[in-house]
Amino acid sequence: MDTNRRDFIRGSALAGSAMALGLGGELRGLGAENPEALLDSRRRPTERPPHPLRILILGGTSFLGPHQIRYALDRGHSVSTFTRGQTESTIYKRMYDDVEQLVGDRSGDHSALSGRSWDIVIDNSGRQVEWTRHAAELLRDTVDMYVYTSSTGVYLPYYGTDLKEDRDVLFEDPSEVPEDQRPTYGVMKALSERAAREVFGEDRTIVVRPTYIVGPADQQVTRFPYWPERLRRGGAVMIPGKADDRVQYIDVRDLTEWMIRLAETRTAGTFNVAGPGSSLGMHEFVHGMHAVTNSEVEWVTIDDYEFLEEHRVSAVLPWLMPVREYEGSARINIDRAKANGLTFRPLAESTQDVLEWWDSDAVTDEQRASVIDNPRSLMQREPEIVAAWKARGGR
Repeated sequence: MDTNRRDFIRGSALAGSAMALGLGGELRGLGAENPEALLDSRRRPTERPPHPLRILILGGTSFLGPHQIRYALDRGHSVSTFTRGQTESTIYKRMYDDVEQLVGDRSGDHSALSGRSWDIVIDNSGRQVEWTRHAAELLRDTVDMYVYTSSTGVYLPYYGTDLKEDRDVLFEDPSEVPEDQRPTYGVMKALSERAAREVFGEDRTIVVRPTYIVGPADQQVTRFPYWPERLRRGGAVMIPGKADDRVQYIDVRDLTEWMIRLAETRTAGTFNVAGPGSSLGMHEFVHGMHAVTNSEVEWVTIDDYEFLEEHRVSAVLPWLMPVREYEGSARINIDRAKANGLTFRPLAESTQDVLEWWDSDAVTDEQRASVIDNPRSLMQREPEIVAAWKARGGR
């Protein structure tokens, strides 16, 4: 463990912007009235691999699962999902007619998996270490490879500026750190990774560590969707942070499609997954998104970290104030993933698609209100923050 971690225990997007213009309507109708519209959107020609896989997805109806399934089916694979049967996907609904939907409970009832075999299991819903270990032990002799969806959260505290896969991670919460600041989620993910490797072995385990995931069907509607919606409204738009503050994110389709290809080649190992493919500063990110809407805006740049913290603006994801334990949160090294075929669609395309999804039946009025109308939301607090900044002589 390096010294900083012990101390803790104590442009390319701009060039792609124009590509999204003129794409209106491709994703409109994502909800129940016209689910096939999304099935046909953004589909890229793909060669089918010579050997179709039988894929089991633990989860499959939330954010990653629908995109994984759509791509897997396009490539000729068969897919089974294992869920509690209580949630339906909000997108690609018709696609599930071609999916075997097994019902059970990861906290106890695995009977639907007994006596069955698959080539690949993808664990998207590993929210407890025991769930991962139990699933791995149950499937060890009937599945070839285990794909565990982890997180770059395993690197918290993010000290340093080039976080690679061989970086030390924490396997327990440091007791000296206040409870509300402990990296509990990252510790759980690190322990789950270890459980999968212990059961399946290093040569049969793929661990994927994505950063902030963006795109249609995002369950975290107060995160990335904030930016496209805010920018198209125009007016005085606050840009928090310094121009060269790095941001990283990954489009859910770039992530999930690459995961399927990685499974096809049975490429074992641990991989950081973040985008874009080259360095992107916060100002470039915001201006790149704005090119999609081209609304009339007044840019208000607030680069004073102390002022931002005073006004409870330490994160407007994917921007996270790069101070203290979050210093390197947007400096995740992705060389290994790129060397193994990870690709990136333009920021403009992700932005346009999020807007189309945001306007569709797949998003509820309550979800939109949580971003737009909630008194605690940044969109509601922003005018007061901007006024305070200008009163101090900022602009």
